[in-house]
Amino acid sequence: MKRWNTCWLALTLGMIVMQATSATAGEKITVGKKATRLVSFDQVSHAAWDKMLKQFCDRDGYVDYAGWKRSKADQIALDKYLATLSAGNPKAPSSPEGKLAFWINAYNAVTVWGILHEFPTTSIRNHTAKVFGYNIWHDLLLTVGDETVSLDTIEHKILRKAGENRIHFAIVCASVGCPRLRNEAYSKDKLEAQLADNTRDFFSRSTNFRIDRATHVVQVSSILDWFGEDFGETPQAGLASLADYLPKSAGAALAQGQFSVKYLDYDWALNDQATRNTARR
Repeated sequence: MKRWNTCWLALTLGMIVMQATSATAGEKITVGKKATRLVSFDQVSHAAWDKMLKQFCDRDGYVDYAGWKRSKADQIALDKYLATLSAGNPKAPSSPEGKLAFWINAYNAVTVWGILHEFPTTSIRNHTAKVFGYNIWHDLLLTVGDETVSLDTIEHKILRKAGENRIHFAIVCASVGCPRLRNEAYSKDKLEAQLADNTRDFFSRSTNFRIDRATHVVQVSSILDWFGEDFGETPQAGLASLADYLPKSAGAALAQGQFSVKYLDYDWALNDQATRNTARR
């Protein structure tokens, strides 16, 4: 009887936990809409996103969230662009460049939509509940073709699987520590140049990369720690794979001998024009 009571108690507690989880789980928010006609990623236009970025994003990647939030017309324009992305067909043939440009733009546009939905806010981390509640990376979904995808899925299941590690310097989580949000859309025709430029820009900033030649210590963004396997088997190999994008003087110094790698603290503050500091100037 005692054993039966123990099992019953465990079952009851398990049901209570399940009910609590169900009741407090993150609300799913879906953007975009099911399209009546699907097209190749190569055929999806990013012109509207390009226009919005030029209007609300500066050259350092800071966004005028307040201005965007005040403009009902521009919020509707973003909704319409996300609906345009919904017409992309993951099953249709498309060029590697068209596919990458599509998903990079999708990630960045959905992130901006998610911040505008919560604005005013000071950080995306205010909206990334780990256990209970809304998590923007998991619960904000974009309709693409016949399915919905989260930001987490786009980053880890699609973009990282593409074998192009420079995507880490193109997708932006609305934080100061991120790469800059380009004030233009990525496109299949310019993708190589855009990825190269953003990667060079990222490592040109002391907030992301520093080298002490006297101590042979390199300090680099935590992005290369979190996603180290995408760059190389060791931190040194990871930096070596990015040598073409490092400052020339740093690249030469690294090539001369051994060096250790340390990771800089990540700045999760919102990339907001109204509260920007001088970190990226």
